[in-house]
Amino acid sequence: MEDMFFGAFADINTWYVVGSAVAVLLVLGFTGAPLTLWFVGLAALMWGFAAPTWSWAVLGVLAALFLIKPIRRATLSNGVMKMMKALNFLPVISQTERTAIEAGTVWMDGELFSGKPNFKRILNESYPDLTEDEQAFLDGPVEKLCAMTDDWEVFQNRELPLKVWDYLHKEKFFGLIIPKKYGGLEFSALANSAVVAKITSRCGPLSTTVMVPNSLGPAELLIHYGTQEQKDYYLPKLAIGEEVPCFALTEPNAGSDAGAISSSGVVFKGDDGKLYMKLNWDKRYITLAAISSVLGLAFKLRDPENLLGKGEDLGITCALIPTSAEGVELGKRHDPLGVPFYNCPTRGKDVIVPVDTIIGGVEGAGNGWRMLMESLAAGRGISLPASSTGGTKAMMRVAGAYAGVRKQFGLPIGKFEGIEEPLARIAGYTYILEAARKYTCGALQQGAKPAVVTAIAKYNFTEIFRKATNDTMDILGGAAISRGPRNLVAHGYMSVPVSITVEGANILTRTLMIFGQGAIRCHPYAFKEIDALTRGDLVQFDDAFWKHIGHVVQNKFRALLLSVTRGRLASSPVSGPAAKYWKKMAWTSASFAFISDVALGSMGGALKVKEKLTGRFADILSWMYLGTAVLRRFEAEGRRKEDEPFLHYSMQLAFSEIQQAFDGIYRHMSIPLVGWIFRGPIAFWSRLNPISTAPDDRTGKYLAKIAQTPGEQRDRMTDGIYVPEDVNEALGRLENAFRLSTEAEDVARKIKDAIRAKKLPRDKPARLVQKALEENIITKEEAGLVKRAEEARFDAIQGDEFTLDEYSKTAENPVPAPIPNKQGKKPEPVMN
Repeated sequence: MEDMFFGAFADINTWYVVGSAVAVLLVLGFTGAPLTLWFVGLAALMWGFAAPTWSWAVLGVLAALFLIKPIRRATLSNGVMKMMKALNFLPVISQTERTAIEAGTVWMDGELFSGKPNFKRILNESYPDLTEDEQAFLDGPVEKLCAMTDDWEVFQNRELPLKVWDYLHKEKFFGLIIPKKYGGLEFSALANSAVVAKITSRCGPLSTTVMVPNSLGPAELLIHYGTQEQKDYYLPKLAIGEEVPCFALTEPNAGSDAGAISSSGVVFKGDDGKLYMKLNWDKRYITLAAISSVLGLAFKLRDPENLLGKGEDLGITCALIPTSAEGVELGKRHDPLGVPFYNCPTRGKDVIVPVDTIIGGVEGAGNGWRMLMESLAAGRGISLPASSTGGTKAMMRVAGAYAGVRKQFGLPIGKFEGIEEPLARIAGYTYILEAARKYTCGALQQGAKPAVVTAIAKYNFTEIFRKATNDTMDILGGAAISRGPRNLVAHGYMSVPVSITVEGANILTRTLMIFGQGAIRCHPYAFKEIDALTRGDLVQFDDAFWKHIGHVVQNKFRALLLSVTRGRLASSPVSGPAAKYWKKMAWTSASFAFISDVALGSMGGALKVKEKLTGRFADILSWMYLGTAVLRRFEAEGRRKEDEPFLHYSMQLAFSEIQQAFDGIYRHMSIPLVGWIFRGPIAFWSRLNPISTAPDDRTGKYLAKIAQTPGEQRDRMTDGIYVPEDVNEALGRLENAFRLSTEAEDVARKIKDAIRAKKLPRDKPARLVQKALEENIITKEEAGLVKRAEEARFDAIQGDEFTLDEYSKTAENPVPAPIPNKQGKKPEPVMN
């Protein structure tokens, strides 16, 4: 008995030691303890198990190898470095790729990539508002510009009216970003974005016309890289529209791969002893080119005689070319899906210009690619995200009003769950995009140029706008299909593919830029390792590599424990309804960081071409950023109780998209020997324990209701778009009918109650108004309200109609319509 007792006690003691060891191991891993503490923990474990003497010697050798840096570098790090070089394990980065990766800065993307985001920093990042002057510009000149522009007219005439062009120049719409000292408005990124968003809600071609000169182009490049002489000459003229700019980058053989441009320039000395360039180019899809007076040109510059003293092949260079120069070919247009903004080809044949037309002067020669990448790192976060947000807000406004006005089967169609579902999506998208728009602009205004974040914005905003537009088309049905001055959706639908394509096609942006470059740029150590390998810097490699190993170990433990506890072990910077989402974001970040490192570590440079996989990683990083922006918005706006359903819907959507991407990664992680672990146990656990499921129906119902309820919350969610009060305008007409129909609902309810009480016969309430008035069930004023509401509703749902002559007027080569003969029969078709 005594032996059994002591045996059992020994077993308990062993289990206690093992349990304690596991607990210490988990704590060390979860907290990211330094390597020294791991050796201390291992020593304690060995002591607890009474390890033999020889094992202590082994521990000492290992400690020396890993903890004494000179020994570690000479042995372990040197060996790893040689092996990686021999196997070409890490991706080879060209100079153009290196420039693109180094362009801009790392911002919140770095936090999300870390596996352990600093939520206090995220929460303290700027979430800005407009200044008084900026708001006054929106309420004044922008409002007036929208009012004087008829979108239908613009599409019919395929041109903006002259009065609109004059007003653009007068109010300095082309000088939004130009400093005041040069005559511009010097607006913030948020104001630039707000102007574009509001104009987009009125007229897409007008928005593009304003957007492009204030995005990547001569003004932007001159502000940051131009010589003082260039700034003094061009910026005042650009601010007032005296000079109309365009920027020519895309070519027949250089689209998404902009580094492949073949446009060329050769430096030579003229007869007057001055230096010139002979330029040749063939560019296409260049906005405003046909009407431009100054053409920003990207080309590859050669200096065969080294006249500039910078070598023979200087590389991509940007210059400002007067379009009046001999050999410049303009005057043609493309037709981008019938959307009538100036999108044009331009060619140049042996165009001679002085070398001081190079942006930045001679010093700027060969620096064009860096200029472009740094400018795009910021610009991608403003223009297209702004137009997508403005467009999505307009879709919410239109779809909500129409769903409340249009009736079928005796009910507004918005009462049907089939309409509620897409309407909720549109409302959720609107909340998400506005959150991310302001959050991104806040970073840009603080001087950040987060290339990965702005790529996330460009890709996701335009894709979400596409989804919102498709949902709106489905809700409006025939009213969205039949074009005319009453149609508020069709032109937006037509223009969506344009935004998807420009500034980096979305397929490329998702599969290459967001994660392909982001995995190197945003990772705490990857780029340092690649750089050290390239330069053969053993000290830097040693430091980065072992920190990277520690980073992987910590994220492995964090991912495991946060998954098991569903994020409960993580801390939240706030209390209240958003707290659980901050914790889930920590869980997501840890899992993402660990799986990213597994992919990088197992595939190395080959991951670069695994674009289906990198696309899924991009989806996770994208929705982490969008979700973070939503959390920041909810706090910045004071945790409004009425906005909690928007918070819940947005975060459930974000995490469900993340979950879908994780599941796709696990299914397709083809790693030798261990791939089955991801496809089997990990994939099974992920499905069993998802981060989130899709937004629930109850929350979606609330969002759809807000979209269909006139009032402060609907106005706030769609704030910043153009809403005319004139009932003769399409949106003004729809809004008026929507308001009257909502006000008349109480009257209709009285009539329905009377029908149930058998005081009135069974019929549609609108047909019983007179009878209800006679029976004193409703008042005369209420009867008048119903009458006005029905008249307004009927008017608002009318489609556009054209006579045959009117319809054929806009055709380039109108063909007479076949008119029925006197017997009422149409003529027989002519057979060839």
